[in-house]
Amino acid sequence: MSQRKRSHGEYEHDNRLGMGATLSHLKDNGASGPATGQPNRKDRDGEQNGHSSGGEWQQVESKGVKRRKKTSQKESGGYPSIAHSSHARLNSFVKLGDLQNLALYLIADANAPQWVSVQHHANVRKVVVLMAPGIESGMFNGSIALSPKVETAANGHTETNASLPTSNTTASHGDALAKSLKLGGESGPVPTGAHASPDDWYPVKLEPDRLPEPLQAFGNLFDHIWPIKTPGEDKYAKMHSPLAAMLTAPIVKTKEEKKAKGPQFPREGRNWQNQRTPVNELLATTEELVEEGYVLHPAHYSGTSTAVAETARREVNKTTTADGWVETPDVASLAAGNAAEKDIEKGSVTVGRKVLAMDCEMCITSPPGVSPQVFSLTRISVVDWDGNTVMDELVKPANSITDYLTPYSGMTAAMLENVTTTLADIQKKLLSILTPQTILIGHSLNSDLNALQLTHPFIIDTAFLYPHPRGPPLKSSLKWLAQKYLSREIQKGHGSTGHDSIEDAKACLDLVKQKCDKGKAWGTSEASGETIFKRLSRSSRPKRDKANPIGDDEPRIGAVVDWGDPTRGYGKDAKVAIGCESDAEVVAGVKRALAGDADGAIVPKGGCDFIWGRLRELEAHRGWWNRSKLVDSDVLRSTAQASSAETSFADVVRDTASRISDIYEALPPCSALIVYSGSGDPRDLSEMQTIQQKYKQEYRTKKWDELTVRWTDVEEQKLRLACEKARKGVGFVTVK
Repeated sequence: MSQRKRSHGEYEHDNRLGMGATLSHLKDNGASGPATGQPNRKDRDGEQNGHSSGGEWQQVESKGVKRRKKTSQKESGGYPSIAHSSHARLNSFVKLGDLQNLALYLIADANAPQWVSVQHHANVRKVVVLMAPGIESGMFNGSIALSPKVETAANGHTETNASLPTSNTTASHGDALAKSLKLGGESGPVPTGAHASPDDWYPVKLEPDRLPEPLQAFGNLFDHIWPIKTPGEDKYAKMHSPLAAMLTAPIVKTKEEKKAKGPQFPREGRNWQNQRTPVNELLATTEELVEEGYVLHPAHYSGTSTAVAETARREVNKTTTADGWVETPDVASLAAGNAAEKDIEKGSVTVGRKVLAMDCEMCITSPPGVSPQVFSLTRISVVDWDGNTVMDELVKPANSITDYLTPYSGMTAAMLENVTTTLADIQKKLLSILTPQTILIGHSLNSDLNALQLTHPFIIDTAFLYPHPRGPPLKSSLKWLAQKYLSREIQKGHGSTGHDSIEDAKACLDLVKQKCDKGKAWGTSEASGETIFKRLSRSSRPKRDKANPIGDDEPRIGAVVDWGDPTRGYGKDAKVAIGCESDAEVVAGVKRALAGDADGAIVPKGGCDFIWGRLRELEAHRGWWNRSKLVDSDVLRSTAQASSAETSFADVVRDTASRISDIYEALPPCSALIVYSGSGDPRDLSEMQTIQQKYKQEYRTKKWDELTVRWTDVEEQKLRLACEKARKGVGFVTVK
């Protein structure tokens, strides 16, 4: 195996003595020194200064022979530590799953990590894990300038002087981390795509006085910066969710399950318990609808701080009632959808709501070669909760059809030859069916509603309920979900038969019914795994933990502190969930979870054992997280840019580092702090994936000389390089 080339600075740290002096030292002192590992930064500094401060070696007399003994209070008291040993031999990148395993090893039941040296892990009292997207290795070596002249606009693009490197340069993605951060900056970044070597995945020592001023707090808190790789698939150039990688723990499969291929009906598992769930608990949230690009019904934003922005967005995108769109009437707010108590049958999963499943078929009506393509409604099918057909209509588009997409839609010119029903007729009929208590079900229902030019506030999207096993942005097809969960074959038509919209609508309906019977976790990663919070709840505090005011052998308590509503998704199993609207609130929430409430109202006395939090202001400032996704107008964008310009990139980085330092100071002794970025810059990857998706869509429906997007080996390599860069994150580990 190739060995890592050590820098001059590292050599001096580990080899203060020459060969002769070293042999003499060993002869005089025997084997009483430490066997493995390195002293920490504080111990090393004391050794260099030639004095002892309680953590060093002292000379003692015993039977006329000079010996050394270690008097470190931490060591004598079994104080925990996490350190990188100079003798370690890493074979690959540390992954997010390794960070999760470290946290579980410290306070739960995971196996000991092999990539880092952990001492006295049983004495760790609390573990705090912070996700801080936007941190890149290039910040630490200067390849991403932190000058106040560099500003990140609200649209995510970096504006800079020509003399300064931008965040889109190759170096900014943290390539060859160990080389680019080596002491003294002896070698610059290696171009992306170079053959990986140990220098790429070894940690690099942090020296505070050699870091940019906004990042010096990292050097004061952490010994090393670790290259951390986000999970993904090199074969398909996909990056998986960093949230899922940290917050879900897989359940080991049996040998039979490992051998099985293709969609398999999920087993209910050793710990699975059905939980009957009302259908209204499966409704998509406003945030989920925004993320997927749904046109929001006014009930989602009326009277909120985003009302002006969403109204402006709809005007810019021509999705208002003046542009031919219609809205379900008499729904002033989301609360208006709740049924009256007298209308709710006891034990009913529909809780008085009217449930309709919908599926539409579309054809292309834009001229050949024009991009983007225009899809127009040609068939709509609606079934009720009992599976009865409520509507099944063919529709004549206003514009001429240029491609019937028969293999996918099943539509032909003969089928629509005598059809006179228009989109306006369908809209009128739908508005007579939809009520404030109606819930619409569909798979990727957004495209259907766009074709209908309809907004409805209460949506259940089976693409949300049954997320792709590898996480977003991937989505499972309805055909695959029907195979796996319903043991049903759909969409088997060929040639002129195409899809059957009634069949698809019923499949969506049955998937929702199964979810109501099994529970919200059914069909998610928890069906084959569990959240880290649930796993922690099965572990207990050690009896010797005298500082625990709750009592001995109580289960570990987990907390999630995040922007928005953390009770949804991975945080649903956390004992404590604290929602925030700023990084300052996240810091306050983490401190509260550490200390506990005096009355134990929300956070139990003594605080939580495990806390996961996320700092997002740096991510938003750099354009990695577009929190203002529903703001598209130039006027609103310029306003957002003006407010963003008040804070420089360096200031946001400094604030993030300062907040991490504040959390460290709030930690009680014997507590571990893990900080990770989650990923590298994802923007190039998202851009290339969008181009690839558009190419695939056109390739299925157009001739090769009519394609508006090309996809050659050049684009394929750009996608793979973008994925490689996006999957390279960083991490930091320490014990207070």
